[in-house]
Amino acid sequence: MFPAKENGWEAIFGSLARRGFHSTGQELTAAGALTLCFEMWALAPHWARSSQVMKVKETAAPKCHRPTVKQFQDSKIKFLLPPWVLHGQGKPGFTTKRPDTFC
Repeated sequence: MFPAKENGWEAIFGSLARRGFHSTGQELTAAGALTLCFEMWALAPHWARSSQVMKVKETAAPKCHRPTVKQFQDSKIKFLLPPWVLHGQGKPGFTTKRPDTFC
């Protein structure tokens, strides 16, 4: 369920329209970082024509800034059950006894 290391991945891409490199796509997996990069390019087609992925690198846990990545880097994460799951724990699921109608 959880990654072996508590690190994130970051995609770095170069653009001809702007000088230098831009980093984006901090995710838990390398494929997730690239997918996020491609989704950003889909929303801004002018970047997609002039951009290319230069490097996908692993980033240390303290350097990750996105809350969606940081929440899974916590080793003591707990997932609470919704309240409706716990209601019928003491009740039997099925019974063969017929109801008593006399006192």
